[in-house]
Amino acid sequence: MSDPTVTERLRTGMARGVLSFPLTSFTDDGALDLPAYRDYLAGRLAAGPGALFPACGTGEFFSLDETEYGQVIGAAVAAAGGRLPVVAGVGYGWPQAVRFARIAEEAGADAALLMPHYLVKAPQDGLVAQVREVAARTRLPLIAYQRDHVAFTAATVRRIAEIPGVIGLKDGHSDLDRLQRLKLAAPDGFLFFNGAATAELQARQYASLGVTAYSSAVHAFAPEISRAFFTALGERDDATVEKLLAGFYIPFVELRDRVPGYAVSLVKAAARLRGLPVGPVRAPLTDPSPADLADLAALLERGLDLVGATR
Repeated sequence: MSDPTVTERLRTGMARGVLSFPLTSFTDDGALDLPAYRDYLAGRLAAGPGALFPACGTGEFFSLDETEYGQVIGAAVAAAGGRLPVVAGVGYGWPQAVRFARIAEEAGADAALLMPHYLVKAPQDGLVAQVREVAARTRLPLIAYQRDHVAFTAATVRRIAEIPGVIGLKDGHSDLDRLQRLKLAAPDGFLFFNGAATAELQARQYASLGVTAYSSAVHAFAPEISRAFFTALGERDDATVEKLLAGFYIPFVELRDRVPGYAVSLVKAAARLRGLPVGPVRAPLTDPSPADLADLAALLERGLDLVGATR
């Protein structure tokens, strides 16, 4: 592992608030809207997240070209102003991931989240090589991300944790037995992140394994709800946690699961319902149907009401 300063800043932030994965603002015709994005970022930062992860899955990394990517990371770094770590998403095959990592370096990012490689399944040796190739070509500390077709074994986690520059692992599989094995295999000080879709749903289970940091998609549109849940979880206020799970988070997940891609487009639609300047999603994602949008609006109102009742 390397760069203890970034690691400790992340550790401190993770204890203070949720990890914010901001949406990327587009105009109605699909162009990057930097002024709107800067306004949107200001609102996310005012809500007190522990770290900022721009241009990741929620930020539609997969739809950005390199120029847009650099502008998005640069805007996030400027907005954060050194007050909290900025972790930029990078990905695809390792040569392209390195190109993005170097752009993120130039923009001033503190670290990079290495998202799953493109398309193909790979053996464990190949997964290690992918991480090693990127880490060897960037100054940024790396957090590896396992989800979908990338799933590390305990032996692989031991190997990637030995790669200079690799500081942690984000888990999106929610296989708690497997995650426990990975955590026990990792060295002391290696960072772990709950990256499950709508991570609050399993936050208590992850916390039971000592993985308390999580990414919150809800923070992208309703930081009041996200913050109330984070506070209740930290205080072991099970009554409030369960009220928010039953009244908001579980229905939100059920709505999210209706259509592929809603994990992003539903979040963006909820932000627009709140008047946030994020614009539409880019293809191949699609915006929610009118019926789903109506259900989302009702659920958002219910969630905000629940937060009012728990203050």
